[in-house]
Amino acid sequence: MHRETWIFGYGSLIWRPAFRYERQAPGYITGWTRRFWQGSTDHRGVPGAPGRVVTLVPEDGARCWGMAYAVAEADQEGVLASLDHREKGGYARHDVPLALGEREHAPAAQTAIVYVATPGNPNYLGPAPLPEIAAQVRSSHGPSGSNLEYVLRLAEALAAMGAEDDHVAEIARLIR
Repeated sequence: MHRETWIFGYGSLIWRPAFRYERQAPGYITGWTRRFWQGSTDHRGVPGAPGRVVTLVPEDGARCWGMAYAVAEADQEGVLASLDHREKGGYARHDVPLALGEREHAPAAQTAIVYVATPGNPNYLGPAPLPEIAAQVRSSHGPSGSNLEYVLRLAEALAAMGAEDDHVAEIARLIR
């Protein structure tokens, strides 16, 4: 029997997965909303001047769109080790129910692994007024590039898949 693991990306994994996968499909998870509440001191900012990247926050009735990736069983260990390293700045793995977009030929419902940064991690910044988040994004830069690029590429990727996210769209509008 052919076994695979699904990974759900809702931030930079949408436009830069950087791991081996068999196929990808737009999909969504429910009960979570995307927020720029996680500090990045290793990718889009530096220690003492963190950038802001997205995490998921529980919200009843919310639907968060992203990109789902099917990883072959043979690649699973290496892919998860790579993602554990990439997401080491405060993210932990969670299993979530995943609904794939209707255009995909895979079964409609799956379980996926998603990385979520929670308030207990040392880089968690939490909520702030949107103009404050935008100002921090405009001034942050790290080893993976500017925080500005992260926000704009995420907004473009969501728009390209027809996914609406008011929080991302408003931050993108404020930094332009």
